[in-house]
Amino acid sequence: MNEPVLKKAMDTLEFLSQDAEARRLYEDRQKYLHDEASMIEGALAEGETRGEKKKAVQMALELLKLGVDKTIIAKASGLSEAEIIALKKKS
Repeated sequence: MNEPVLKKAMDTLEFLSQDAEARRLYEDRQKYLHDEASMIEGALAEGETRGEKKKAVQMALELLKLGVDKTIIAKASGLSEAEIIALKKKS
């Protein structure tokens, strides 16, 4: 038999046999673990978004150095034309 399935069944059996206070503590712990996993997942997604933005900015800067039109850079990078103009002013 599949061990994870067996473990889940044993955990459920243990949960159902506990008193009300023990069940409340168990549920609180499960909620904490779920919340922690959600926070980690959110942080990872935010980090990926920042990384993508950084790459887009780097690409836009390189294209600006090559003299490519800001409209084309905006389409290629996903940045707005206002962001491209701001980058151009900074460089």
